[in-house]
Amino acid sequence: MSRQVSMTINGKKEVFSIGHSGARWEIPDEETLSLTLRERLNLTGTKEACGQGACGCCTVLMNNRAVPSCQILTADCDGADIVTIEGLQDPDTGELDPIQKLFIEKYAFQCGFCTPGIIMALKGLFIKNPTPSRAEVAEALSGNQCRCISQYHVLDAADALAELNAAATNA
Repeated sequence: MSRQVSMTINGKKEVFSIGHSGARWEIPDEETLSLTLRERLNLTGTKEACGQGACGCCTVLMNNRAVPSCQILTADCDGADIVTIEGLQDPDTGELDPIQKLFIEKYAFQCGFCTPGIIMALKGLFIKNPTPSRAEVAEALSGNQCRCISQYHVLDAADALAELNAAATNA
């Protein structure tokens, strides 16, 4: 009997068997989480660029912590709660997460390839610290690379969310 891996992805329980038969729900023990998300679950917002955890494009939340999904084996995710960029949207209303709204408002994207990873890294930071300083935001994004925009737009969006969170706390 093969071992099973069960995890929650964007609020939905997913169960995979570990093996090499090639069946859709049977994954090899060496398969990365990014590959499982993209190829098996069609969650293509998670991008893979470097495959070495250095660019941040594949960042997802694992148990509310931003992680590079290209460096995590799906077989090691048993019991984990995974959130991808697709999971940030409110499932009932369809409303975007405040970080996503501010990225649009502040023009904090251009081609969009790296944007999901940057948003997920910020979401992980804001879960831990709802009012981070600009230096803390820059540190949280130090593992994310974007080649086509100024990081200032991203920092402006993060600053705006920190200000909104501070105002909500003080209200």
